[in-house]
Amino acid sequence: MSTTLPAPDAAPTAASPAAPDPAAGALGDADAHPRRYVIRTLGCQMNVHDSERMAGLLDGMGMVPAHQGTVGSDVVAEAKHADVVVINTCAVRENAATRLYGNLGRLAALKRERPGLQIAVGGCMAQQDRDRIVEKAPWVDVVFGTHNIDALPVLLERARHNEEAQVEIHESLQVFPSTLPTRRESVYAGWVSISVGCNNTCTFCIVPHLRGKERDRRPGDVLAEVRSLVDAGALEVTLLGQNVNSYGVSFGERDAFARLLRACGQVEGLERVRFTSPHPAAFTDDVIAAMAETPNVMPSLHMPLQSGSDRILRAMRRSYRSAKFLGILEKVRAVMPDAAITTDIIVGFPGETEEDFAETLRVVEASRFSAAFTFQYSPRPGTPAADLPDQVPAEVVAERYGRLIALQERISAEENAALIGREIEVLVAEQDGRKDSASGRISGRARDNRLVHMGLGAVPDGAAHLAERPRPGDVVTTRVTASAPHHLIADGAPIRIRRTAAGDAWQRREEGGDSCTPSPGAASTAAPTGPVSLGIPVRRGV
Repeated sequence: MSTTLPAPDAAPTAASPAAPDPAAGALGDADAHPRRYVIRTLGCQMNVHDSERMAGLLDGMGMVPAHQGTVGSDVVAEAKHADVVVINTCAVRENAATRLYGNLGRLAALKRERPGLQIAVGGCMAQQDRDRIVEKAPWVDVVFGTHNIDALPVLLERARHNEEAQVEIHESLQVFPSTLPTRRESVYAGWVSISVGCNNTCTFCIVPHLRGKERDRRPGDVLAEVRSLVDAGALEVTLLGQNVNSYGVSFGERDAFARLLRACGQVEGLERVRFTSPHPAAFTDDVIAAMAETPNVMPSLHMPLQSGSDRILRAMRRSYRSAKFLGILEKVRAVMPDAAITTDIIVGFPGETEEDFAETLRVVEASRFSAAFTFQYSPRPGTPAADLPDQVPAEVVAERYGRLIALQERISAEENAALIGREIEVLVAEQDGRKDSASGRISGRARDNRLVHMGLGAVPDGAAHLAERPRPGDVVTTRVTASAPHHLIADGAPIRIRRTAAGDAWQRREEGGDSCTPSPGAASTAAPTGPVSLGIPVRRGV
């Protein structure tokens, strides 16, 4: 579908010609200063990675980020310094529409002040709502979907030229996203997409409808991107897909994911490999063996449970049962005893009884998750579950949700407390600790992906001692001194600080240098600023 809508007259309009002076509507002067952009990302890791590609496309137009980092936290505040605002949306949660239209409503006043400001909406909600977005918010300039991210530059230019909103949605993938230019937020770790779309038919999930059937990349392409990341200084990659362990089905190799993990183990300089998300029904013994036998595959696993009730799992069309799920965890821990396992759980699926919920609590207790991403069920239009009878009253869902949170908080606290005194290796991060500046700590992720806040002991502070302090991307060996349900604390002096190629790449970027290397098959076009390449992407944001 490709639609062009005229902008209504009664509201601040898309690409409005009402500005008396073009400069009044845009901060960037094409003759002197590049236009600036802000990207606001809502939703999952796939959306975060898609936003990196949107940023790369905008860089390719000669634009620059309005702020350090391309993903803002307050879109309206950051939009005041931008010429283009992109909102990359999610449609999984019930409040997704509220968040989108709330943000757009707040941007309306800014659009009236600066008619030259362009507003674009992409992602899953755009794929779902389509031209309804412009009907509800006629000051939006561009709407594009999950299958045509590559069209963003053309749509922005067409909206400016035609002075009317551009809505373009495609029903299937036009260009595999991994071939697009990409601005990575992190130089030390990166997302690497191995597939897009999903072949499962979970009754609560809108994702297959919005992202389409699964399409897998060839292993050689994936490994080429991994190597390009490492060549640019990255120590860690996360293999990304809606269902990573079904990888290979589209090209007829059912053991492809296990083989891919082992192949990543042969990439020199790659220290950490993660993946998300698998599906319990397709999680096979060869993948568990590959995890255990490949040294750089990290002892962490995200395994979505959704419910502990076999009856509810059947209603969800989740093709496993609680015994199989617990059996997977038992096998993983038999060969990786220190593995930290996280999960997703939905409370209040239609028809869930107190007995069903008790089964969920039982499985959670037995699973000993290090953390859980928990959700109160909300019906999503277009999903089979939205039309099921016996929707659970909101107050019942909230009460059960509170009990689940209390149980998981206790388990998380106990699991983390058991690590006090243990020596751990931490990859220093750039933004993981919100209170680091006040506490004097730095933060990062342990091998099992737990968040760690670290003190530096006698390591001196200040600009004169930067060479002695660990940088984002460096690796610190330390000892856990305290814990909380959601993090570990290591307040003693570091045991070792290892400066790495990733830390060097981060430092080059901070000093204004180019920390990226050309991707295999990449075009030679240089990005105006920051870590951007054409072809296979080179870095990742968290």
